[in-house]
Amino acid sequence: MDDWDAGMDDEAGAVMKAVARQVKLWREAAGLTQTELGAAIGYGEELVSSVERGRRIPRPEFLDRADEVTGAGGKLAALKTDVAGIRYPKKVRDLKKLEAESVELCAYNNSVIHGLLQTDEYARAVIGNRQPPFPENEVERRVAGRMDRQGIVSTMTGLPVLNFVQCEATLRRCTGGTMVLRRQLERLLEVGQLSNVSIQVLPLSREDNAGLEGPFQLLRLKDGSTVGHNESQLISRMISNPKEIQILELRYGMIRAQALTPRETLAFIEKVRGET
Repeated sequence: MDDWDAGMDDEAGAVMKAVARQVKLWREAAGLTQTELGAAIGYGEELVSSVERGRRIPRPEFLDRADEVTGAGGKLAALKTDVAGIRYPKKVRDLKKLEAESVELCAYNNSVIHGLLQTDEYARAVIGNRQPPFPENEVERRVAGRMDRQGIVSTMTGLPVLNFVQCEATLRRCTGGTMVLRRQLERLLEVGQLSNVSIQVLPLSREDNAGLEGPFQLLRLKDGSTVGHNESQLISRMISNPKEIQILELRYGMIRAQALTPRETLAFIEKVRGET
């Protein structure tokens, strides 16, 4: 089992303290040492100790087995819901909450395919390219968080409406290798057919490009407000200042006007796939 890092932000820390306390209380009530509990559920003593110290987030199967062995009657297993809420890095959790509250998401990217559109293997290549590199378990954790966010890319509710503009360079950059890129392009063609998704490509041949300052996104929320999100080197920033939002909205409108239409975009992606 790959350990999950608790993350140490305030929210994760508070949840982990409660989980750790419950695991220890039920273990002691059952008259088991950490070694004995670990042996009974198939994990090492060090992992049990790490969970009880709040240093590792237990996987769901850990809590299920510990619940059975200690006779907790479902009380430890019920903690899986709390644990699931902190399993990803805080900025991923915060962004997912905002996306869930959105009626419309508008995003521009000129470096990589947007996270909500990425395939599993493409996401792994993007995150794995980070320098200095993440440990393998952290790469998996971040990939899982990115895939979990993609639940909103669905026509089941019709919301949020998703608008993406991708610079042509992101379609041609061979992230992860030729086959990974090809499958990523096929994913774009598939998602681009959804009724609540609009994908546009801004060709490199365009003389005008209002997005040269880099990627950003706008989230229009159910309460009528709009927030921006900008992620660059070492910085992930939420934007709520009305004047800054106004600039981003103006800029995004220009970017969409400069890009190919959604119909033209699908034909363009098909062409690039054929060249890959």
